[in-house]
Amino acid sequence: MKLNFHFLLFLLISFIPAAFSQSLAPLTVGKIMRDPKMWIGTSPSDITWADDSKTIYFNWNPDKNPSDSLYGYSLSDKKISKIKLADRKKLAGRNGVYNRRQDVRLYEKNGDIFIVDPKGQPWQITNTVDRETDPVFSQDELSFIFVRNNNLFSIKLTSGQNTQYTDFKTGNKKDDPKPGEQEKVFKAEQLALFEVLKERKEKKDLGKKVTEAEKPQRPKEIYIGEKTVSHQQLSPNQKFVTYRLTKPDKSAKSTNVPNYVTESGFTDDISSRVKVGAPASSYEFWVYDIEKDTTRKLSVKDIPGINDKPDYLKDYPKQDTSWKKTERDVVIHGPIWSENGENAVVVVRSLDSKDRWIMQLNVDSLSLKLLDRQRDEAWIGGPGIGGYPTSAGEIEWLDNETIYFQSEETGYSHLYSFNIKTGKKTELTSGKFEVQNVTLSKDKKSFYIITNEVHPGEQHLYRLASTGGKRAQLTQNTGAHEATLSPDESKIAIRYSKSTAPWELYIMDNPKPGEKPAQPERVTESVSKEFLSYPWREAKVVTIKATDGLPIYARVYEPKNSNGKAVIFVHGAGYLQNAHKWWSQYFREYMFHNLLTDKGYTVLDMDYRASSGYGRDWRTGIYRFMGGKDLTDNTDGAAWLVKNYKINPKSIGVYGGSYGGFITSMGLFTKPDVFKAGAALRPVTDWAAYNHPYTANILNEPQADSLAYRKSSPIYHAAGLKNHLLICHGMVDVNVHYQDVVRLSQRLIELGKDNWELASYPMEDHGFVEASSWTDEYKRILKLFEDHL
Repeated sequence: MKLNFHFLLFLLISFIPAAFSQSLAPLTVGKIMRDPKMWIGTSPSDITWADDSKTIYFNWNPDKNPSDSLYGYSLSDKKISKIKLADRKKLAGRNGVYNRRQDVRLYEKNGDIFIVDPKGQPWQITNTVDRETDPVFSQDELSFIFVRNNNLFSIKLTSGQNTQYTDFKTGNKKDDPKPGEQEKVFKAEQLALFEVLKERKEKKDLGKKVTEAEKPQRPKEIYIGEKTVSHQQLSPNQKFVTYRLTKPDKSAKSTNVPNYVTESGFTDDISSRVKVGAPASSYEFWVYDIEKDTTRKLSVKDIPGINDKPDYLKDYPKQDTSWKKTERDVVIHGPIWSENGENAVVVVRSLDSKDRWIMQLNVDSLSLKLLDRQRDEAWIGGPGIGGYPTSAGEIEWLDNETIYFQSEETGYSHLYSFNIKTGKKTELTSGKFEVQNVTLSKDKKSFYIITNEVHPGEQHLYRLASTGGKRAQLTQNTGAHEATLSPDESKIAIRYSKSTAPWELYIMDNPKPGEKPAQPERVTESVSKEFLSYPWREAKVVTIKATDGLPIYARVYEPKNSNGKAVIFVHGAGYLQNAHKWWSQYFREYMFHNLLTDKGYTVLDMDYRASSGYGRDWRTGIYRFMGGKDLTDNTDGAAWLVKNYKINPKSIGVYGGSYGGFITSMGLFTKPDVFKAGAALRPVTDWAAYNHPYTANILNEPQADSLAYRKSSPIYHAAGLKNHLLICHGMVDVNVHYQDVVRLSQRLIELGKDNWELASYPMEDHGFVEASSWTDEYKRILKLFEDHL
C-alpha cells in the first residue's frame, strides 16, 4: 500500500509541472484571435429590471451558443436561469414611460402597445397590422397617445375611444380648378334666366350646409410634399401638435460598395453613405393648431447669433467678405414639457455644429426665448451633450420651473440647472472631470451620476442632490461601473470590469443618505478557465508630457526582459478612450500586446489628442488639423520610450485601425525618422471621402475649408514614405470604404514606392467578424514588426 501511495504521489508531482507549463504555453496569434465566445466567454449586457424589482434580466451566453440569450437573476433565491422563448414572449417590454406615480408603465413591443399595472402584470392594448410606437400618457393620464402610420392617435383607458389628431399626406394637395371670368359671367346669367336652376342651387347649398354641420370634426389634411414627418407630439392641453419635417437633398450621391464573394456568384452592390460635403437634409419645426385648424412653421431668424459666421473663414478672405447674413440651418429637438404642461423647452442645434441653444417655446404665439447658448468655434460635443446636430443631449425638468442639462461651458461636461422664472443658472457639478452619465431619481430629488473624477481612467457612481452640493461616492473598486437602478430604487445592478477582467454583473443595495455603501455582490462568472490560465498583465497607466506641456494619459506594457524594441498602438474612433483601468473594447489588441510583451517588446497605448474623457480642449485638439497634435502626441510617446525604457529609436513600430490606421499612415508619411514600420488597418486615407457628420465637425466641409483637408489627408503626404508600411482593409467596408486604400495604392505606385503591401479581406466589413481574418491580419502585423524592427 505504501509503494502504491508513493507511486501515485510521484505521478501526481510529475504531472503538476507538466499541466502548469501547458496552461502557460506561449501565446500565439492563432490562439488569441479565436472566436471570443468560444474560449474567453461572453459578458452580460443590456441590463434591465422587472417592474416589481425582484428580477434582473440580461443578455448572456455561458453555453457558447451562436447568439446570446436572455437570462434572469432572482433576488429572492439568488439563482440565474435562462428564460425560455415561450416565457420571454410573455415578459413585459424593456423600455417605455411611467405615469407620475411611477407605478404604471407604457411600452411598445413588436409594434403594439402594452401597459404594465402596479402588480407588474403586462396587458396588451393594441393588436393591429399597423405599427404603433412612442406611447406616452396624456396630461390627465386617462388616455395614452401614440404614433401610427406617421399620425398621432389617442386611446382612452376607460372607454377605449380612439381619436386621431393628425392626417399627414405625402405629395401636394390638388385643389379643384377655379372657374375663369367667362365661366363666372355665364353661370350668373344662367341663374338669372332660369328660375328652376336657381331653386335647385339654393336647395343644394342648404343641404350642403346641413351635411357639413352634422359631419364629425376630422383632423386637417396636412400635405407635406416629398418631406418626411417625425417627432409628432401632442401638447399637454391637447390644443397643438408639434412635428418636424425633413427634406432630404436628392442630389446627394451615395457610394456603392461592391461585394465580390456572394452566394449567387455575381457581384452585388451595397448602397452606402454619402461623402462629407454632400448636400444635406433640411429641417423645419411646425405647429398644428387643432382648434384653429391651421399649421405654422417656427421661424428661427430671431435666435441670437443665428447669423454668426465661423472663425475659420478668416483664412479665406473671399468667402469671409461674401458671407451672407442669413440664418444658418438648424434642427430643433423637442419640445420637452413640464409636468404641469404649462412650460416647454426646445434644444436648437446648428447644422454646422458651432452652436447649441436651449430655448423656451411658446406654442401659442410660436415664439422662442433664449435660456442658454453654448458656442464652440470647433464643434459642440461632449458627454451628455451629443457630438452631432441630430442629438438633443441630456435635458429634463426638475420641477415645473427648472430644467437640468449638461454643458461644456467650463471646458468639462458638467450638470447645470436653470430656473425659467428667475433666469438663475446653477452649476451643479464642477471640476476638471466629466459627468459621463446621468439618471434622475423618480422623486426628482437626486441624480445618480457616473464621473471620472477619481482618475480619468476610472468611472464611479455617485449620488447628488438635484440642488447640487456634495456628492456621495457609491462605488469603490478600481475600474469602471455601469449602473441600472431598480424601479423601486432600493437596489442597483452594476456592470463592472477592471483592466485584466471582462465585464461582470453585480448587485448592491442603494445606501440611504449618510449610510456607508456595501460591497457589491457578484452575480455572474463569465470568463473561461482557459482564459484565466494565462497571467494577463495589468498595464501601467502613466502620464507623458506632450510637446506643448500637457499630460497625455497612456498605458504601458513592460516586458521582463526588454529586446530594446517598442510598438505604439493607436486606438480608433478618434473620440474614444483606451488608456483606462477597465476592460478594453480592444480586447484582441490587449491580448496581442501581452504576446508582444512576452517577446520582449515594450508596448505603449496612448489617449492622444481628441480622445474622450479629458474635457473640451483635449476633445477639440484636432480641429482643422487631423494628423497634427494627435500625431505629435504619439511621437512624444516614442521619445518618452527612448528616454525611460532605453528603446532603440530605430526600432519603434506603430499600428492601429480606422483612426489608428490614419495616424499610422500619417506617421510613416510625415515622421519617417520616428517609426521604422507601421500597420495601417482600414485607414482613412482622404478625409474628403469619409462621412459627413464626423468629418464636417472637425474639418468643416471640403468645399469651404480645403486647407484643413489638404493638411489632414494622408494621400497628399504619401511621397514621404521611407520605411515599411502594411495596409489591411476589408473589401465590404461600408464605413471607411475600400476605395480609400485603392486610391492610396495607385498613388504609391505612381510615386514608385516599393516598401509597402496591401492585404485585402473580401468578406469583411469595417469591424472584422471571422477568426480567420483576424488571425491572418495579426500574423502579418507580427511578421512586419519581427522582420523590420
